[in-house]
Amino acid sequence: MEIPYNSTPRPDTGLYNAKVGIWLFLASEVMLFGALFSSYILLRVGADPGMWHLRPLNIWLGTINTGVLIFSSITILMSWANLKMNSFEGFRKFMLITLLCSVAFLVIKSIEYGSKFSHGIYPKTDTYYAIYFTLTGLHALHVIGGALVNLYLWGPGSKMWKTDPERFTNRVEVSGLFWHFVDLVWIFLFPVLYLL
Repeated sequence: MEIPYNSTPRPDTGLYNAKVGIWLFLASEVMLFGALFSSYILLRVGADPGMWHLRPLNIWLGTINTGVLIFSSITILMSWANLKMNSFEGFRKFMLITLLCSVAFLVIKSIEYGSKFSHGIYPKTDTYYAIYFTLTGLHALHVIGGALVNLYLWGPGSKMWKTDPERFTNRVEVSGLFWHFVDLVWIFLFPVLYLL
């Protein structure tokens, strides 16, 4: 028995199965990060005057990471666009750049974490840092998860291009939607944690 609508869109929604699934999954992710952002805002607004002082975060590293993720959003889109134009080599090139951007993001984030740990700053020492490590750590886990999926699509998963190119292109699109969500979360995290 073959599962319908793996490659072709459903007549009722105009979407194939995986795209419906990723949108439902992203809706749950919005609720997760929305709850964490709301907690941060409520704790900050409800803090006694003078108790929520600014913490020393490296704005330059945060800015570089923002640029890296925005650039990776462009490259993953280009990898999908190349598949739509039947350019598998273009896909491989742009997906590799996306993977390198994800590694660069994680390296920069580990440098930031390392500087905090070397100064004795841990989540249990301060409410602000508990929120900072929770939000950025959860985001980093999403970057790792997205990078692993992209690595699979770039490597062994790319064999599907030869047998079912439309379905493979759909998989890359779904992976790209998740990656755009991860980038969007960081675009909210950066000003909330680093600039406010």
